[in-house]
Amino acid sequence: MNILKDKKIFISIIIVTILIIIINIAITINQYNIYQNKINIVIANIVGTLKQNNPEIEEQEIISILNLKQDSIQLGYNILEKYGITEDISSIKGIEKQKNESIIINIATIIIYLIILMIIFIIYLKNKNRKIKDIINYIEEINKKNYNLKIEENKEDELSILKNELYKITIMLKEQAENSNKDKKVLQTSLEDISHQIKTPITSISIMLDNIIENPNMDEKTRQKFIHEINRQIEWIKWLVISLLKLSKLDSDTVEFIKQEINVKKLVEDVKDNLSIPLEIKNQEIIINGKEETFLGDYNWEKEALTNIIKNCIEHTPENKKIHISIEENIFYTKITIQDQGVGINKKDLKHIFERFYKGENASQNSIGIGLALAKSIIEKDNGYIKCMSEIGKGTIFEIKYIKQK
Repeated sequence: MNILKDKKIFISIIIVTILIIIINIAITINQYNIYQNKINIVIANIVGTLKQNNPEIEEQEIISILNLKQDSIQLGYNILEKYGITEDISSIKGIEKQKNESIIINIATIIIYLIILMIIFIIYLKNKNRKIKDIINYIEEINKKNYNLKIEENKEDELSILKNELYKITIMLKEQAENSNKDKKVLQTSLEDISHQIKTPITSISIMLDNIIENPNMDEKTRQKFIHEINRQIEWIKWLVISLLKLSKLDSDTVEFIKQEINVKKLVEDVKDNLSIPLEIKNQEIIINGKEETFLGDYNWEKEALTNIIKNCIEHTPENKKIHISIEENIFYTKITIQDQGVGINKKDLKHIFERFYKGENASQNSIGIGLALAKSIIEKDNGYIKCMSEIGKGTIFEIKYIKQK
């Protein structure tokens, strides 16, 4: 137990010690005054008696005697000794009694000082034991997974510092427990989503395989049609599972985004190249307007996000139409606007389009409602946000803004 580190007890001991010293000084001064007073009374009595009995003696001579005339001291001792008064026995009545009283007072003062110190130590130890007991109980509650406790301390002694550190650890454990529960729920939701979504294509594949197996004489054209459809369904399941796994990673914060300066025009061009086949099939054109603007983000993930958004525009835009993409920048954000010439989205569907597995009235047959949800999650991870504006018959506009980062 290092008392010096406990400021409160250390200060208390210093204060008590100073008080006792002051009391002792006061008692000593008082004792000295009493002695001086008694001695002065005796001296005054001697001088008065001497002058009364010997009027011829000069007062100056009496004063010289009081100033310890050396040749008279020994004679005085001899006279006192003749009447039984030695160096060990006071010649003044009351001095011996006063000495004994002073000794008793000094002893009593020291005893009181020690008692006060003992009381301070007892209180100190009692408080320390109480704090230790509180800490033990607190640790037991933590072991029981009870994190809803608060033991913050504003003091600076060792145990208070320890309690504060324990409180910090408790907050950290609580956050970890909450994150763990969140991760479990995310995983559970993802597994449920995957299970729900792949049930239909697996059933369809199973039926087609049964038809092929049970009909060995099936004509080649029908067989090839079944095989092609099975292959398409497998690719669809593969894409679905990969997308869901990506969403799960984003939801659980297990993806580490690499921040780099992204050239928006180059990013859009790369996405356009990736979607060249569906654009060619539908004879559509992507027109890009804007300068070489930039923002901070993860290039590969942002490429995934824009691919899903532009792919959605391609799917919902008729053949021989155009998709316009404009790029702007100001001191606050970098903006990408994607506008198609599609059929548009109903108002009742518009507020749900970024929800996973939501399919509106005008959704394409191949849509499963996960691409836009994935894009939104990616954009938000890179300090951006996305909104959608649409009217039936007037197409759809996706507006993405990446907030400038210091």
